[in-house]
Formats: sequence, C-alpha cells, structure tokens
Amino acid sequence: MEKTTMMQSVLLNGEQLTIEQVTEVARNVGVTIDLTEEARERVKVSRGMVEKMVDEQRVVYGITTGFGKFSDVVISKEDVSDLQENLIISHACGMGQPYPQEVVRAMMVLRINALSKGFSGIRPETLTLLLAMVNNGVHPIIPQQGSLGASGDLAPLAHMVLVMLGRGEAEYKGQRLPGKDALQAAGLSPIRLQAKEGLALINGTQAMTALLCLALYDARIAMESAELIAAMTVEALRGIPKAFDPQLHAVRPHPGQQESARILLSHLEGSERTTAQGQLRVQDPYSLRCLPQVHGATRDTLNYVWQTVSRECNSVTDNPILFPETGDVISGGNFHGQPMALVADFLAIAMAELANISERRTERLVNPQLSGLPAFLTPNGGLHSGFMITQYVAASIVSENKVLCHPASVDSIPSSANQEDHVSMGTTAARKLRSVIDNVCKVLGIEYLAAAQAIDFGTGALGKGTAKAYEELRQVIPRLVEDREMHIDMAKAEQLIKDGVLVR
Repeated sequence: MEKTTMMQSVLLNGEQLTIEQVTEVARNVGVTIDLTEEARERVKVSRGMVEKMVDEQRVVYGITTGFGKFSDVVISKEDVSDLQENLIISHACGMGQPYPQEVVRAMMVLRINALSKGFSGIRPETLTLLLAMVNNGVHPIIPQQGSLGASGDLAPLAHMVLVMLGRGEAEYKGQRLPGKDALQAAGLSPIRLQAKEGLALINGTQAMTALLCLALYDARIAMESAELIAAMTVEALRGIPKAFDPQLHAVRPHPGQQESARILLSHLEGSERTTAQGQLRVQDPYSLRCLPQVHGATRDTLNYVWQTVSRECNSVTDNPILFPETGDVISGGNFHGQPMALVADFLAIAMAELANISERRTERLVNPQLSGLPAFLTPNGGLHSGFMITQYVAASIVSENKVLCHPASVDSIPSSANQEDHVSMGTTAARKLRSVIDNVCKVLGIEYLAAAQAIDFGTGALGKGTAKAYEELRQVIPRLVEDREMHIDMAKAEQLIKDGVLVR
C-alpha cells in the first residue's frame, strides 16, 4: 500500500477514526490530535450525568460501588475519588518488556476516540490531559504482559493512566522518567481522578485494538509485496500464467482469489520469462499454480479483519455505559475482547500461509532438481554454498509461525473470584499476530533475494511490475557471485518489504 504524505493532524469524534489514521499518529510523533466541538459537548453532557448520580448517591456500578467481585460494596460520596485512584494504582500490574512507543501512542489515541463518543462520563479536563500527552510526546511505559482481554485491557491501560496521576514512568524525548517528571518536562500537570474516571480510562479493548491496527497496516503491505515477489518467482521458474486467467477465477468467484489473479497478471504483463501450457510443462506445482487461491484466501481474511477492527476503533468498550438521551446507565459487557481475539487469531493463521507457500517457492528456486537452475543459485557450487542456508532459515521461521498460530482465543481462565468467568485472551492473540507478520516479512525477503538471483541466470524482459521490483532490490543488494554474509542481504530485503518499497 502506498504511503501517503504524512498528515499533520487528526480530528476525533468517535465515529470516523481509521486504521490508517491510528497508524499515522502512532508512528509519527509530529502528528497531533484534537476533538471536534461536537465531541467536546458530548463529553460535557455525559459528565454532568455522572455528577448528578454522585450527588443523588445512586448505587451505580463503578461510580458508587467497588469493582468486579466488590460490585456489591457501596462507596460513599466522600470516597469516590479515592476509589478511582485506587483502581488505577491496584490494577497497574503489568509485567515484561514495555510496548514499543508506536503501540502506546495507538492505545492512547484509540482510548481518546472512544471517550469522545460521550458515553463514558469522563471530565473534559481529564481527556484534555490525555490529548496533550499524545501531542507533546509523553509516552507511558506500559508492560506487555498481564491483560486477559476482559474486562478490557485493564493492566496495560492502568499503566497509561498512572502517568496522568504523576505516577509510573514515561518516555519523553528519548528519556525514561518518573511520570511526574515527564509531565513537568512537557509543561503538563497531573490530575486527581473523580467519580467514574478511572474506570472510564481503563475498561476497554484499546491495547489489543492498537496492536491489531498496526498489524493490519503492516499485513496489507506484506500481502501486496507477496504478490509481486511471487510473480518474480513465476518468471524465474518460467511458470505458466494461464493459471491466473480471469475465466478460471470467474467460476469460483471469491473476491480475494479474483483480485490476486488480476494483480499477478498485471505484474507479469509484458514478460518474456513465462511460458504457455505445454511449452515446458502442462501444469506448474501448487506453489505457483494455486497462488490466487492461497493468496486470495489471505486477502479475503485481511479484508474481513480490517472491517471488524475498523468498527472497534469507533466503539464504546467500557462499563457501565451512560446514555444521556434516555438517562439509562447500563452495565454490560462491551469491554469483552472476543471480537478482537478471534480476528487476531484468524489473521495470524492467514498471514502465516503467505510465509508457508513462500518458503515452498524458495525451495523450488534453490533445488536444481525442481528448478533447472544452478544448485542453490550459485555459479560455482561446491566451493560456494550460495542460497543453501537461506532456505533453512525460511523453514525455521515458518515452523516458528506454526507455534505462534496456536489460537489464544480458545483459552479462558476465570478471574475476580469467578465474577469474570470468561475472558478473551485477545491481547495475547494480537501480540502473537505482530510476531507472525514480522516473520512473514523475513520469509518473503528471502524469496525476494532468491527470485532476483534466479532471474539473473535467465534472459528476456521482465514483466511491468517484476522489473521494477528487481531494480529496487538491485539498487541496494548486488547479485551473489561469491559467498558473503547473507544475513546482511536478508535484513536489507526484509526492510525493503516493511518500508513498503514494493507497493508504492
């Protein structure tokens, strides 16, 4: 996917935030965010509803009661502020390595967007502080482990809120500082939470959704790169593009399959490296012939997950939810991460298949019994090993992905004294997904190198798309003539894919 010119600001209203915008804010500290006036007004109205309930001493979950198993403990008006601060302090139990800055920023913008819908009862000044932290580059240190994915991402989001209280730690301009010091360095001041605010800030799916947004953006780049690299391999092995004929795919009309076939033909347009049916062989092996069917299934999955996560980006996922128009306060389960957990596992499986079939194509490129090319793509085999071990590495990474694709969403461990007796494990699923996509780019990078090397042993014009991809690689990585440290080439090829060079 072509990366557009960096946007300067994003306006949030709880309704129209896109995955592209989340990614842009997450990866570019210079992009600012703000609320629309309509969103600010909605926040004020829902806050007024909370304050009225506190004044009337109504018994409402999380506002004048404890949390989880303590929901039957009524809290006095004098203690509601302490209740919210204690919630944050006690729930900040994350462990492990901290999330990268981009994930933290994505979490923050997603939480702000959800709160801006006006169903959560947060004070405008509290939301303003969170906005200012994003815009001034104050990034809380948030450990990666500890979320069950219901009631939302409690532990990760609690670490985010700690900094708002002048507690915890944050990164500011490359320095890891105590939360209070980071705020002060950015010209900001901590707040004291009031009724409902702690719960409104941490009861949601924003950690898993942040991970999914970034994963989806990268998955789309990997998807399009895989099509182009596969087309290069078709040329290197003198494959038969008739298998991509639209007539064939019209009679099995899966949209992704049809799109993949169309894209492959587009990349191969004008190629002198491919063959007709029966010219060299009647049929190609599955890793070439079934490209539209395999890649297309991944493409359909990617599109489905994109739609599902896009909805979640603009959803209210805390509890209880306030409805100012009717005056209702409803305790429900919108914080449950099951929709995100299932699609994270589904996408991990679908993306892993891009690497599975890529590794099989790499094996065909380096195996002289299958390719008709010099063994391991080296002109002086025996003295030199060429691409021999690159296929080993691809196989190792593909095997690792198979372990990572074990679904997290089928697991559930009850919590809060069995009050919260089914959880999603969605954040674990989303974390694994990011690792799978990272591995996919590595395996595709290996095929990219091997396909270009194989092309160098042949003659004839390359296709419209493949010629460009070949030139992009050769600008940074020369043809392999003698053995060299291949890990350097592999890292460069991987980075070309991640940078979106093949989909510009």
